[in-house]
Amino acid sequence: MDKQGSDHGDPPRFSFDRPLHAAIARATAGQSPAALVQAYTDWAQHLLFSPDKQIELAEEAFQNWMHFLQYCPEAVLDPDCEACVELTPNDKRFAGDAWHSWPFNAISQGFLLTQQWWHHATIGVKGVSAHHEDIASFVARQMLDVVSPANFLLTNPEVLETTFQQGGINLVRGVMNFFEDQQRVVEGKKPIGADAFQVGRDVAVTPGKVVARNGLMELIQYAPATDRVYREPVLIVPAWIMKYYILDLSPANSLVKFLVDRGHTVFILSWKNPTGEERDLGMDDYRRLGVMAALEAVSAMVPGQLIHAAGYCLGGTLLAIAAAAMARDGDKRLGSLSLLAAQTDFTEAGELMLFIDEAQVSFLEDMMAEQGYLDTRQMAGAFQLLRSNDLIWSTMVQSYLKGERPPMFDLMAWNADATRMPYRMHSEYLRRLFLDNALATGHFEVDGRPVSLRDIRVPIFAVSTISDHVAPWRSVYKIQALTDADVTFVLSNGGHNAGIVNPPGRPNRKHQIATHIENENYVAPDVWQQNAVHHDGSWWPCWQGWLVKHSSADRAPVGTMGAPSNAHAPLADAPGTYVLSS
Repeated sequence: MDKQGSDHGDPPRFSFDRPLHAAIARATAGQSPAALVQAYTDWAQHLLFSPDKQIELAEEAFQNWMHFLQYCPEAVLDPDCEACVELTPNDKRFAGDAWHSWPFNAISQGFLLTQQWWHHATIGVKGVSAHHEDIASFVARQMLDVVSPANFLLTNPEVLETTFQQGGINLVRGVMNFFEDQQRVVEGKKPIGADAFQVGRDVAVTPGKVVARNGLMELIQYAPATDRVYREPVLIVPAWIMKYYILDLSPANSLVKFLVDRGHTVFILSWKNPTGEERDLGMDDYRRLGVMAALEAVSAMVPGQLIHAAGYCLGGTLLAIAAAAMARDGDKRLGSLSLLAAQTDFTEAGELMLFIDEAQVSFLEDMMAEQGYLDTRQMAGAFQLLRSNDLIWSTMVQSYLKGERPPMFDLMAWNADATRMPYRMHSEYLRRLFLDNALATGHFEVDGRPVSLRDIRVPIFAVSTISDHVAPWRSVYKIQALTDADVTFVLSNGGHNAGIVNPPGRPNRKHQIATHIENENYVAPDVWQQNAVHHDGSWWPCWQGWLVKHSSADRAPVGTMGAPSNAHAPLADAPGTYVLSS
């Protein structure tokens, strides 16, 4: 039986499990205690019966202790002496000069040695499943991050220096910041400073019209900014886990404006923020009422033209499903397919897989069934844990110990404007894509028949980012092995969001790019990374040039917004109404 939600099999005789699990979920931020216990038990039992590993860990502990005892007196005399443990490039907690002075250099090195030992203790235990090993290592790291010396007044030299210079006023401000943040959480308000980026006033301001609307999405067409436009329109499908305007932030950061200013006719979906009433909307509803309905509308407004379709994150995955179904059914309306940080194979989906197994998904299903959707705070908590040092602890230190508010900017304000996800859709998404990997293996069904990515023949432009924790670049790269199309692959610096919001002119931007022709031999990702051409700057101009290459040579005169028929007459000004719901 196909598991497309939790309501499969015989109905339960009693009704205690679901309310109990939902109550527990509210206390654990949606994390399943059973999943954690399974992982810990697997690790602890195998470690208990692995004397070789125990001896190895004992030897390492002794060597670390002796190394630390040798380091401490040397560090008193020479703060720049060789460290016991070197910082990783992504760990900024102890990178400041103040951490090189005694005794803080010894404190930080002792912590890093402990962290290193626990990492070795939770990996390489023979017999532990890879998934449980990842969970055990992740949980150990999270618990250690809580007690990092960087998080406490007396063991953080930078905070102590700030406190001395300001006479403790920073701590007063920090207490005020803490209570202010807690009050805003209770009242459901956005973080401090986010109000400076209002939708339709400061962000999502590219001129346009809502030209179609149904119960799931609004379709926005943007006003042309040039006298003539490319004949092939661009349709963008953002993820429904986020509001669309990440691709239309302030004008300097707007991918939509970048395309419109260069002569492209751009359409974008704005998803409705679902409530409990939309609990039964599934993946196929998002495909039909979202992607396919938008394609129908665009075809009516720009008749006779191929469409350049682009999808971001989950929107790219949904678009790939729709494109495979269209190819299977002989629907030839697509001229190209662009996937921005979007996975189609989920076997290497990164640290997000830590929160996805049968126990965790069943737990989430019970939690979602109570309210009809996955709440924004529950989603945000999982993503924050993946980068807890950057998104939780460093922010806490800056706001509550140093008393300094981190500067608010458009991308951060957008990140606080999250959306919900319907119960059925999210359950299907987790089971069919993450747990079963049905799309990559040819078992994902649309209209009762399986679809295959190999049926896609249109050119593909795939973008990934080097520091992506949500869609790791080696996972995104697999599109080259799953399709029989020409694939131009881009690897940009940055993370899942900042690597995509990547306008030209910003410093320290770079990317690699190479095209894999359909009949060429497969190239492994690490080999690709060694050989692909390096470029300084944003990948946006490369994509826009690629769109032009796959468009008609002659441009068309600018037409009217919407369609001549009343079916697609403009309904409202952009950004529409759905994006404003909270």
